[in-house]
This record gives sequence, structure tokens and C-alpha cells, in this order.
Amino acid sequence: MSAGRDPAVVWTPNFLGYHLSESHPLDPIRLDLTMRLASGLGVLEGIEVLAPEPAPDSEIERIHEPSYLTAVKSAPEDPFAAGHGLGTADNPIFFGMHESSALVCGGSLLAARQIAEGTVDRAVNIAGGLHHAMAGAASGFCVYNDCAVAISWLLDNGFDRIAYVDVDVHHGDGVQAAFADDPRVLTISVHQHPMTLWPGTGWPGEVGSGDAAGTSVNLALPPGTRDGSWLRAFKAVVPSLLDAFRPQLLVTQCGVDTHHEDPLAELSLSVDGHRAIYRELRELAEQTAGGKWLAFGGGGYSLFRVVPRSWTHLIATVLNRDVEPERPIPADWIAHTTRLTKAPVPTEMGEGAPLDHLPWRTGEDRVDIAVRDTRRAVFPLHGLDPDDPRD
Repeated sequence: MSAGRDPAVVWTPNFLGYHLSESHPLDPIRLDLTMRLASGLGVLEGIEVLAPEPAPDSEIERIHEPSYLTAVKSAPEDPFAAGHGLGTADNPIFFGMHESSALVCGGSLLAARQIAEGTVDRAVNIAGGLHHAMAGAASGFCVYNDCAVAISWLLDNGFDRIAYVDVDVHHGDGVQAAFADDPRVLTISVHQHPMTLWPGTGWPGEVGSGDAAGTSVNLALPPGTRDGSWLRAFKAVVPSLLDAFRPQLLVTQCGVDTHHEDPLAELSLSVDGHRAIYRELRELAEQTAGGKWLAFGGGGYSLFRVVPRSWTHLIATVLNRDVEPERPIPADWIAHTTRLTKAPVPTEMGEGAPLDHLPWRTGEDRVDIAVRDTRRAVFPLHGLDPDDPRD
């Protein structure tokens, strides 16, 4: 990272006024608690936190159909005519739906612009990462796909090769769909196996089409996968592909619903595992993308115990202000959070989880089989040997 360039942190405090519904898992309190924790630990000291404007329609329409934007805007007043995946349990209609979703897109565009203009080499928007929205439909808590909008904008503003790595527990289907036939974008999704989790996509055989064959990569892991096995699988697939693709920028969706306490999925990672993942991503950005890294949030529904700690580690990693797992959580954050939940509130920034693992080798372990299937599907398309662990 270039000296004198503090990474950019984008934050939309006015987003907190928008609630899908009182019982919906995507509660913006998780964002407020993250920023409170990062501030309380001194991670944001001396950093100018940037506030975005809502993305204009012309930018959102890079990915989304104009008729869909019209439906999103009109849905609160005419919900029975909305269609487009709106008005479901996952994507309920609410007042301010367009405005809040455009604001998230604006945050991700602002973060992207900071990198494109050379102001920073790294930027993070924890409110971003809404990776499921499709061109003409809402899906999986996501109305507008800020990840894809930002990538599209970057392709028109100085970048010809972008790698997108998605570590959310759910398949990054909307981003993959947006760029499945675009050889300029490599999308890699590491997620729970589609046979066991919504949206049921993200199989190893989904590799992209035409000239883009090999640029859609899916590593589908079995339920119960823990930190060491997750990291083993990640290292067996992602570094070699990034090294072969040589992106100019690494974009990451850093959902934390992979955690063992998350109520919506069945992977078994820890906060310590999340911290290790972010450090891996930072190193890969340095090694393969000239240090340029654009990070988004994503899923994560353990609102009080997991998301604030994990995304504070994300922000700290982007800023090169790593927080040790043994670091005590500030008393004022604990007091504030205790008033919001009956769940036990964490007191340290880690969980003491073991992260040790061996390098990948061909075997019959379920994780090894997942790695093998992905490598055999895409490695030959990049000139790599799928059965040689040195690749």
C-alpha cells in the first residue's frame, strides 16, 4: 500500500432509519454496532469516514433493468402490482426501499471511485455486499446489487481485469450472473454446498460461458466446515487462480454468515476464522492486484455477538490496524449492547478458535472432494494442473 494513502472507510449512518420489518434478519443495527465497536477500539482514529450520496438511476441501470427500478420505486404505494421478486418474506416492501438501496449502491460507488481516482489503494463499505439481486428482480434480502454496479463502473473507469471473491455462506449468484460472459471479471464464490442451502446455485460446473469460460468459479463446502478446513480449501483454489488471472483490483464480499452461531446457515467458522480470511485477502491483494482492494460487507445475522466483531476486524485489516483476538471489548460498547439484547454479549475480539490446517492434498475428506471438483472444473481453463497441489 502506498505511503500516505489512508484507506477509505465509507459509512451511511442515515441508512439506519430504514427497516425491512421488525423481524427481518437484515437489521441495520449490525452496522451501527460495528462502527461503534471499531470507534471504541480506536480503529477509526484519525480516519475521515466518507458519507455517500444515493446512486443515480443511470448508475444502478448498469446492472438493473429500468422497469425494475420503476417497480421498486412504486412498490410502497402499490405493493400488489410490484412483482419482480418484491413483496416476499425475503424482500418485503417498505417505504424508502429505493432510497435506502440506492444509498448502499452510492456507498460502494464512492469506495470504488476513491480507488479509481488514485486517492487510496483500499476501501471498505460494510453496508455493501448485496450480492443476490438480479437484473430484473430482488432476491435474498437484496434489492440493488451494489457489488455488480461498482464492478461495472470500475470497468468503465480504468480497470480491465477485476477479480471478485465472495466468502459469504450463500452463493454470490447475482454477481456471477452479471459477469458470467465477461472475461474481464473473475468471480470466485466460496459457499455452503448448494444442495444444502439457498439459493441452490454455485455448483463447480458453473464456469462461465463463451470467451469467459473459467471466469466463474464455485467452491461449494459441506455443512459443518470449520476454520481450518475452510482455509485449507480457500488456499487450494483461490491464490492460484488470482495469480493466473492477474487482476488489477480485488473486490471482496465479506459476509460473516459462515459463523457457527449464524441462524441462517450451517458452516462453522469463528470470529478468529473471519479475521484470518481478511488477512488472506489483504495478502492476495498485495501479491496479485498491486495492493488494490475494495471490500464490502454482506450477510451476517448474529447481530450482537458476531457481526460487530468480525466486521471490525475487516475494517481494521483494510486499514492495517489489525486487532488482536485477545483484545478486550470496551466496557461502554458492552453496556450499550447489553441494553439491546438478552443474548450474552462478547467481552473479547476473538473466540480462541484453532486455525491450524495442513495444505491441500487429494483425499476422500468431504472438503478435499469439494476442492478437487472445483479445481478439475476450472484449473485447466487457466493452464493449471488440477491434481498438482503446487498449482
